[in-house]
Amino acid sequence: MKKIHEGVLASLPAVATVALFLLFWEAAVWIWQFEKWLLPAPTDIAKAFVETLPLLPDHVWMTTLEAVLGFLLGLTVALLLAFLLDFSPVMRKSFYPLLLFSQTIPIVAIAPLLIIWFGYGILPKVLVVALVTFFPVVVSVVEGLQASDRDMIRLVRSMGGSRWQVFRLVRFPNALPYLFTGLRIGATYSVLAAVISEWVGASKGLGIFLVRAQNSFATDKVFVAIAIISLLSCLLFLIVILISRIVMPWKYKNSK
Repeated sequence: MKKIHEGVLASLPAVATVALFLLFWEAAVWIWQFEKWLLPAPTDIAKAFVETLPLLPDHVWMTTLEAVLGFLLGLTVALLLAFLLDFSPVMRKSFYPLLLFSQTIPIVAIAPLLIIWFGYGILPKVLVVALVTFFPVVVSVVEGLQASDRDMIRLVRSMGGSRWQVFRLVRFPNALPYLFTGLRIGATYSVLAAVISEWVGASKGLGIFLVRAQNSFATDKVFVAIAIISLLSCLLFLIVILISRIVMPWKYKNSK
């Protein structure tokens, strides 16, 4: 109960800031009489949310499914690639620059190609999310593995530890904080990547909901979509933090 109470107190400044911002926004719209299509008030956005509530679950579910599946696929590929790059210096020197170069290609340019190759189903959206999320995980894990304590590695080897035991007992635990740093970045961008992929072609999802609202000049519904996208991103981010606390309890105990 004490920790919960401290957490509530710690969040009060942020909650107060958001409340003041919404009040200022509401007052500004009322004072300057902005048109609803130009800048709706928070109350208008809340009304639009209630009006569109029956339509939102299908769109939210589709975007969430694409984001989660793509995130998991990107994580799996990233871990395998990171372990290969760490295992082989030749592969690291050969493929690492290509990974860096791949990030110069805009995802908006890749999404139409995936639609052409794989159709308008869920697969191209999942692949777009995976492409966006796997890079920070690869870079973080490789960096974590390379930053392992050399003295600890020598100690385990001097005790007869095999290469696998060195990896399991020293190198991978050392890379875990780096891994979750990459996962937090990937989780933040996974929902955004799913929405961008839906712009290219989809029948359901927050991306297509956003495009339809924009084309109809329903700015209040655009803000509804933006708010839900932000909340989904924050939710995935918090889930990653929760998992990191479960997997690495020693790190958070030492930080207290």
